[in-house]
Amino acid sequence: MLLPAQIIQKKRDGHALTEEEIRFFIDGFTSGELPEYQMSALAMAVCFRGMNFDETMWLTRAMVESGEVVQWRKSPATSLKTDSGALGQHALPFYADKHSTGGIGDKTSLIIAPLVAACGVKVPMISGRGLGPTGGTLDKLESIAGFNVNLPLKEFQCVTEKIGCCMIGQTAEIAPADKKLYALRDVTATVSCLPLIVASIMSKKLAENVDGLVLDVKWGSGAFMRTREASAELARAMVEVGKRYGKKVCALQTDMNQPLGQKIGNALEVRECIEIMSGTGNANVAPVKHETTASQRLAPPKSNDLLEVTLALSAEMLLMAGVAKNVAAAREMLQKKMTGGQALEKFGEMIEAQGGDRSVCEDLSRLPVAKHTRPIPAPKTGDVRSIECDQIGYAVIALGGGRKVASDKVDFGVGFEQPKKIGDPVKSGEPLMIMHYNDDGSAAEAERMVQRAYHISEEAVTDRPQLIVQKIE
Repeated sequence: MLLPAQIIQKKRDGHALTEEEIRFFIDGFTSGELPEYQMSALAMAVCFRGMNFDETMWLTRAMVESGEVVQWRKSPATSLKTDSGALGQHALPFYADKHSTGGIGDKTSLIIAPLVAACGVKVPMISGRGLGPTGGTLDKLESIAGFNVNLPLKEFQCVTEKIGCCMIGQTAEIAPADKKLYALRDVTATVSCLPLIVASIMSKKLAENVDGLVLDVKWGSGAFMRTREASAELARAMVEVGKRYGKKVCALQTDMNQPLGQKIGNALEVRECIEIMSGTGNANVAPVKHETTASQRLAPPKSNDLLEVTLALSAEMLLMAGVAKNVAAAREMLQKKMTGGQALEKFGEMIEAQGGDRSVCEDLSRLPVAKHTRPIPAPKTGDVRSIECDQIGYAVIALGGGRKVASDKVDFGVGFEQPKKIGDPVKSGEPLMIMHYNDDGSAAEAERMVQRAYHISEEAVTDRPQLIVQKIE
């Protein structure tokens, strides 16, 4: 007979658990037979003592099998023709997903899902809400009026099959053990534990039953894994788990020492993605009441880092699906779908299919907008040497753009734009970024947080972050 206290003690003392012991704990916790305090004790023991790869694999499998595994329709999707014109083999649909470990201004999923779907790959995405300082894809999508991220599993499948992409939150059927354990980890300081992170992420993705998975594993001051070494270790573990399950999987290790893109905050990030997919830049932005100059308001984006990461991740998905033979061909195809308007059209189709206001794709004034904007002045002259990037995320939360407790209502319109990046020169009093806010008190707090987050050097800074560190497969 297995006793929970003995299993906790075994892990506490640094011994490896058996698959039977891990499954006993996960099944018992999911069903409610084991109390939260014992699951918390085991999670903390795992944080201190770790897990070997077999334990991590067994934990992931137990969490996958705690719920349903999606069964996709695998009937032929199209008929392929040979060079001679004769009817060739039928092509089965390829299902692929992308997952990011989270960052500040990381909105790539909003572009990747419709862009890759426009290339003929099915993209079902089960996403999350904001966690700690990092923004959540679901919160961004819900800034679009009517957008429903809580579709039941069957409807999720139907929209994916019909439109080519769908983005929802974790359902009750998908890895319920993870959903229950994650809520517990969030309040017991056991989130940043490698085996638990691997099992949490991979259980949801494996329950999706996609054919291919591309992982964006971030490192730096705005990521959960602060060092390149820890990030790479996490990436390798997730890739190996996916391969053991027979999936095509790879990871790109990317930098998160500064915000990604030019906008941070829910509706602002949706706006930036639509601008990129429309190809019109800031010309599509509806006028708002700014307390800054027109030149500041209409300044063009200084960096294509968001687009670069988006294209790199999307290209890997196309390679897995066999849609493109190499990265160059994949990027060319993706660029054509972007400039040709197919990606934005697909985004609109997905919004409509999920009950949202599709007209935001043509009229950005339909997105939530904060009442006020003002620049956050740099405290000194010099070059930006480093940014405590997580503090920018916490500043968004201070403005009301995230949750301090689970019951908080999110203010979709607040956030920041045009952030100075590492290596950028700045003069005293010039904007570090532009703040969008609704409340003077929270704005004052957020301004102080941003100013403290920026480290400005009087010496020239020539080294800029390496955006994509390496590919792990």
